[in-house]
Amino acid sequence: MAIDLSDFENGADYDGDYGDDLKALTERLARIQAAYINHGRTAIIAFEGWDASGKGGAISRLTASWDPRWYEVWPIGAPTQEERERHFLWRFWKALPAKGEIKIFDRTWYGRVLVERVEGFCTEAEWKRAYDEINEFEAQQKDNGVTLVKLFMHITQKEQDRRFKDRLDCYWKRWKTGKDDYRNRARRDDYLKAYHTMFERTDTRWAPWKVIDANNKKTARIAVMTYVADRLEAGVDMKPVEADPEVLALAKAAFG
Repeated sequence: MAIDLSDFENGADYDGDYGDDLKALTERLARIQAAYINHGRTAIIAFEGWDASGKGGAISRLTASWDPRWYEVWPIGAPTQEERERHFLWRFWKALPAKGEIKIFDRTWYGRVLVERVEGFCTEAEWKRAYDEINEFEAQQKDNGVTLVKLFMHITQKEQDRRFKDRLDCYWKRWKTGKDDYRNRARRDDYLKAYHTMFERTDTRWAPWKVIDANNKKTARIAVMTYVADRLEAGVDMKPVEADPEVLALAKAAFG
């Protein structure tokens, strides 16, 4: 069944103990990262969504217990001149995770069929061709043993406007908003059309989309962390590994 963003606009308050559930998920995610490191597994977590939909906040909670040596967040902005002179996927190939690593993309290769399509930064032939190129790229990651998680953070226009105003009213949040936010806001209908086609063409069995109702931040953060934990666990052996005999011998010599 096709994804309809209007199905994700409830914005219900979190039904549970947010603090306790956040702590439990944080501890669970720490164990998951340890399993990925121990078993040399790799994962990609891809975030898309509206401006001010809470991607950054969700990523901060998601990674709160992770060792920074084994994960990295890539905030994707406009391509550089060097990147524009190459295939649009080139800069993402360079950022793929090594064994034991988890890479998080705050916006992704879907920019080709979203902002670049809507704003005319590429030709119609280029963005139409990109759906197949993206599907092939994601299939290659799966075939290479990468766990790929794709999330879309959805908020209504009313909620987005409230968050934009909040950012302007708070001195410490003003850096989060700029002219691009209002340019994108003015073209919401065009983006909705682009999102619809994106879901229709790239919600595949090997790389499905998960839409998060992000109209309530606490509910959205728990939903993101739960879904990511479920998907990452499915991609790794969660059994604890045996201790290295040489390390045990050294410990015995040191501690008796």
